[in-house]
Amino acid sequence: MAATRVKRAFKFRFYPTDAQAAELSRTFGCVRKVYNLALQARTEAWTLRRERVNYNATSAMLTAWKKTEELAYLSEVSSVPLQQSLRHLQGAFAGFWGKRAKYPTFKSKRKSRRSAEYTTSAFRYRNGALTLAKMAEPLDIVWSRPLPEDAAPSTVTVSQDASGRWFVSLLCEDRPSMPAPVNAAVGVDAGITSLVTLSTGEKVANPKFERADRERLARAQRELARKAEGSRNRAKARVKVARVHARIADRRRDFLHKLTTRLVRENQAVVIEDLSVRNMLGNRKLSRAISDASWTELRSMLEYKAQWYGRELITVDRWFPSSKLCSACGTIRNAMPLNVRAWECDCGAVHDRDVNAARNILAAGLAAAACGDGVRPQRSTPGGQSSMKQEVVPPPRPRAAAQPRG
Repeated sequence: MAATRVKRAFKFRFYPTDAQAAELSRTFGCVRKVYNLALQARTEAWTLRRERVNYNATSAMLTAWKKTEELAYLSEVSSVPLQQSLRHLQGAFAGFWGKRAKYPTFKSKRKSRRSAEYTTSAFRYRNGALTLAKMAEPLDIVWSRPLPEDAAPSTVTVSQDASGRWFVSLLCEDRPSMPAPVNAAVGVDAGITSLVTLSTGEKVANPKFERADRERLARAQRELARKAEGSRNRAKARVKVARVHARIADRRRDFLHKLTTRLVRENQAVVIEDLSVRNMLGNRKLSRAISDASWTELRSMLEYKAQWYGRELITVDRWFPSSKLCSACGTIRNAMPLNVRAWECDCGAVHDRDVNAARNILAAGLAAAACGDGVRPQRSTPGGQSSMKQEVVPPPRPRAAAQPRG
């Protein structure tokens, strides 16, 4: 099978100079300001006149804003990230009118992601050096992995996380190397004690990264709570808390990448359950452990990697009784409490709960793939909606106009 060309984002850490950091911080603030002003204008137009304002209209507004004395500082930064923020707002409204998302909200100086997006007209990439508009020197990037040969980034996104680290993401067209086809399929049962149990009988232990750093996180949060509001010491303590969260997230993401890449490369078909993680988080006793397991991110990685490498990801309906079904004779037990980790069927078969569930998931997925019955189709994009019919909740009415935050 020929490799498919895909758009891939390559993310790297970089260390800006003081001048570059100041320029990017100004850009982040201007991007947030323009987004909020445009959102206010579109909200007022709809609330007062039932008029939909599109991207072209907000782009004309941006030109007018730059000519005012109050907002003249918008001209001091590159215009491309400002225009891109208007396009992002247009996308947010398209999702709202299409009943796929809630009404857009204002960006917060403290809580919203600090980022700016540059297109080809606002950066120069030559011989491994990336220079952004309004900057004289290239960014000091740590190239932790090579870009594809003859890479020509189409978009560059610069961001700063809550712990103060700077990242640059380059969107490039790539052709992933296609692994050789294999005659193997595996069923995957997600859990808490074992992150995944495979139909082969293998259990992958859950590293529980959040639990491992829980004491360190609690200590940092207690120090933050003792600091006075608005003080510099509180700002420093907030960064310490963010660093612990970043450490947990980085380690978890690295582990999931290695696990999902291995599963996709070793198997031609991977069968998983369509778990409703959002509903499961309502269990107060298990919500923290479920969040730490990050099943949603696991599924998302499996989805796009299966597409990249020419594999098949099959999703079994969430109501399939994988744990209560005997994989030997097909008998379904009436109940299966969570504390039952092993059980014996009337046919004499003794089952490990998770291994039995993984085998049933594999059998159901392969049967459904063959006859197209009893399985929920795979989502087309990571994070997208399932193709199964769901109840549509009407979107909220636009709120009254509010003053944008800078």
